[in-house]
Amino acid sequence: MRRIAAIATLVAFIATPAAVAADPTRDVLWVALQGCVLAKRATGRSFPCLSVDLGDGERPGTAVLRVPSRRTHMVVMPTDDVSGIEAPVLQGPRGVAYWRAALAARRDVSDAVQGRLPAGAIGLEVNSVGGRSQDQLHIHLDCMHGIVRAALTTHGEAVGATWAPFPETFAGTSFLALRVPADAVEQFNPFEAVARVPGWRDRLRDVTFAAVDADANDPRAGMILLAYRMPGSSAEVLMDHACRAARPRRSS
Repeated sequence: MRRIAAIATLVAFIATPAAVAADPTRDVLWVALQGCVLAKRATGRSFPCLSVDLGDGERPGTAVLRVPSRRTHMVVMPTDDVSGIEAPVLQGPRGVAYWRAALAARRDVSDAVQGRLPAGAIGLEVNSVGGRSQDQLHIHLDCMHGIVRAALTTHGEAVGATWAPFPETFAGTSFLALRVPADAVEQFNPFEAVARVPGWRDRLRDVTFAAVDADANDPRAGMILLAYRMPGSSAEVLMDHACRAARPRRSS
């Protein structure tokens, strides 16, 4: 019963910004995750998660959970206790491993819309301490807003291999942008990358970032990261949890 109650409460927690969350408890996601891990070990099934990888001696465990009542909104989590973007362990190989697991899980979002959006059009996002409601690292996956995709089409070629201001603002917020070359995406560590921004390493708790593949017509390809630092920051504003881009087109 505790696990069922945790899953029900999870709807409000993941979908609600920390500033307006009614319940101060920040471990509901951790409780739900433990239910997934126990189910995987006991029965080989991952419920209530979509999947659980228990890992091995070289690869840390991860789980994918669909946010209840959200068709395309997924989160990818470590099975270990990792608080969030500020956790020092993310600066090393585990940060790469969790990033890689999130990249692979983009297929789950694409499958949820019957392939109407390719996996490369799915965004990844991590909130700051003040911008999240749970203290277990969870990488959000979902469709990106059309205005973000349009801005990347217009300005993407100007994004380079070092952090620099992105030419457009989103929701009134200025972001820094960074390109990850296509051949480096799988080995990339976004947590280490945001720590390289001057003045950010000691303020990672206030940092948020999102990432998505570069526009299909961008000759340099790869992925583009957008990040900013501010108490309570949340790059989740770049995501469209209604996934309008994948809605079937009405015939005329």
